Amino acid sequence: MPQHVEFSISDLPSAEPGLERWGSTVDGAAEACLVIDAQQVVVAMSASFEQMLGLTQSPVSRPLLAEDGVLRLLDFADGKPLEQTEVARMPVVLALVSGRLARGLIRIECATGPCTFDAIATPLTEGGKTVGSLTFFSLIN
Repeated sequence: MPQHVEFSISDLPSAEPGLERWGSTVDGAAEACLVIDAQQVVVAMSASFEQMLGLTQSPVSRPLLAEDGVLRLLDFADGKPLEQTEVARMPVVLALVSGRLARGLIRIECATGPCTFDAIATPLTEGGKTVGSLTFFSLIN
């Protein structure tokens, strides 16, 4: 004879807010990835990506792209720092600003010199509002 089972989800712990939840996931990821908030400040970065970049201090709570930022974006043509007008087109930023999936090649100064990555970024939303972005980087060279 079937039994009636009743259960309630009201006793379950509340879910972590979006950025913290994604940050926890990125912290443990083997892939090169990062999460930034709406102000383009690093919320989390995978250890593998930190090693590729040659970071000696934690990137968390630091600006991603400012002069003292975590990433040093390079121009493909001449290897110099990327112009600010071009930075807005980078997938990490574009996903945040547009609220849409963004993908493209980017060149970053790494510990071993300039590296080219295929970057794919997705906006992170809470309550219908974009609050950050999650980006995965695949090393091309």
